[in-house]
Amino acid sequence: MRKSGPPKGLISYLVLELLAEKPRYGYEILKEIREISGGHWEPSYGSVYPILYKFEEKGWAERVEREDEPDRKYFALTDSGHEELVEKRAETGDKAEEFADVILGFYHVYVAFATDGRFDVESPEDAWQFDETFSSWIIEQLIRHHERDFGNFERIDDSPETFYERYGIEFDS
Repeated sequence: MRKSGPPKGLISYLVLELLAEKPRYGYEILKEIREISGGHWEPSYGSVYPILYKFEEKGWAERVEREDEPDRKYFALTDSGHEELVEKRAETGDKAEEFADVILGFYHVYVAFATDGRFDVESPEDAWQFDETFSSWIIEQLIRHHERDFGNFERIDDSPETFYERYGIEFDS
């Protein structure tokens, strides 16, 4: 179970990968992450810039001067940064369950706002609603994106316990 936000180290990993492609400046990194998320998430300036400065301190990135943009602080990955990226790729590969927890956790909160009598959320009539129709739209979009990225969507009828057992993963209820 996640305590808050995206999986730890996610932003650092994304920054390393983006710097491995080409030298970039902070705002460019933020916009690229927003694009990767389909426009649904963008980390704050307060998270990306300290990461860039930390990478510089650790020798994983270095500033690159550009004559055409002398006021921008571009960063490029160093050899040491490429080595760190290899380690971060392995670490990030272990975070799939954390991603699933974040996605499912926020979906459950969304549904709770729609169905749990303890919450009395007032939604404007001409905007998003916490209800079955909008919940269905969210799920429909997830299925469409799945089919776009992975091919035909096939339902999985397993219970969580059965699914975990099938893939040899310990189930925490």
